Amino acid sequence: MNSQAPNPETIAVNIAEVRTRISAAARAAGRDPAAITLVAVGKTHGAAYIEAALGAGQRVFGENRVQEALGKFPPLKSAHGDLVLHLIGPLQTNKADEAVALFDVIETLDRPKLARVLAKVMAKTGRRPECFIQVNTGEEPQKAGVMPREADDFIAFARDELGLPVTGLMCIPPQDEEAALHFTLLAGMAERNRLLKLSMGMSADYEAAIRFGATHVRVGTAIFGDREPR
Repeated sequence: MNSQAPNPETIAVNIAEVRTRISAAARAAGRDPAAITLVAVGKTHGAAYIEAALGAGQRVFGENRVQEALGKFPPLKSAHGDLVLHLIGPLQTNKADEAVALFDVIETLDRPKLARVLAKVMAKTGRRPECFIQVNTGEEPQKAGVMPREADDFIAFARDELGLPVTGLMCIPPQDEEAALHFTLLAGMAERNRLLKLSMGMSADYEAAIRFGATHVRVGTAIFGDREPR
C-alpha cells in the first residue's frame, strides 16, 4: 500500500477537475450533474489519501479488497458519519460477513452462491447494503461478472427470490474494445429490469459512460495518482 504522504492540495484540485468534467459531460448529455455520483477509488493508497479527499469534500469511496478496506476505513467511517463505501472488487464468500458489516454498497454481486451467502448474512445481521450486479459485458474469461445472456435470470433470482436489495448494475469493459458498446448493453439491461443505478466508467472513460447513462463513475488514478505496486 502507498505509504507516501499525499499532497492534500493536489488531491483537492484533482477532485475539483473531475467534478467539473462530470458536470460538463452531464450537461452535454442533457442530464443533471447531481444525478452522477463520483466514487473515489483509493485502492493501494493509504488512509492519509482518503483523509485528504475527505478534506476536499469527497464522501463516496470505492475499494477493491475487503482486507485493505478493513485496514483503513473503520476509523474514517466513525469520524465521518456521511462517508459511503463501495466494494468494487471481487467478493469471496468467506469475506461476506466482513463486507456486509463494512460496505454500504456491494457492486460485485455476480453468482448464485454469493447471492445466497449475502442473503443469509443480511438476514442474520439486519444490515442491508445495496447490491449492484456485475455483468461481464465482454464475456472475458479472466473477469468476474455474470454473462449478459444470464443476467436477467440472475437479477430476478437475487432480487425477487432471495430479496436482496439489488438497485443497479456494474461493468468493466474490455480495454481493447469500444467502451460505448458495453455501456449501451448495460444501460439497456438496467432499463429492461427496472434498475435505476449504473456503475460504469473509470478514469479513462467516465465522460463517455455519463453520456450513456452512468449514475456512478469510479475514478482513482485521476484523483489519487498512479497506484503503488502491491
